[in-house]
Amino acid sequence: MTGGESVRLRPRRIRVVCWVSAVVLVVVFSLIATTLTGPTGNGFGTFQRGDQFAMIGLGVIFALGALLFTRPRVEADARGVRVRNIIGSYELPWEVVRGVRFDRGAPWAALELYDDDLLPMVALQAADKQLAVDGVRALRRLHQAHLATLAQGAAGS
Repeated sequence: MTGGESVRLRPRRIRVVCWVSAVVLVVVFSLIATTLTGPTGNGFGTFQRGDQFAMIGLGVIFALGALLFTRPRVEADARGVRVRNIIGSYELPWEVVRGVRFDRGAPWAALELYDDDLLPMVALQAADKQLAVDGVRALRRLHQAHLATLAQGAAGS
């Protein structure tokens, strides 16, 4: 393993679903906006142009909310691992990582830390099947290389 090896992982399936959903949301809300004309249901008011723009704006806001789920990413190299989930980002050196877990039935992989905490890595999702497995294996290789470097340093002292 070379010292310059790095890993960059992003989920695949959820990104496709989110982008398609975002487009569908904007289109549906735009179509609804075009039907907002004339009097309201009981006739006491009428739909205005601002109501149509507000409906399109709601579609855009909901689409942006759906696109938040495309945010997860994991980047790792010889120094450590950087995890960006839907909400929150973490940068950890390999010294605090005990192992990389991907338990059977778990929706995504996690970093097991020495303080007995688990840090979920939403970017490595079970729905991505082999892509997620390959990502976990690459992270484990980097972690093992770091442990081997520490063992060599301790043996050399």
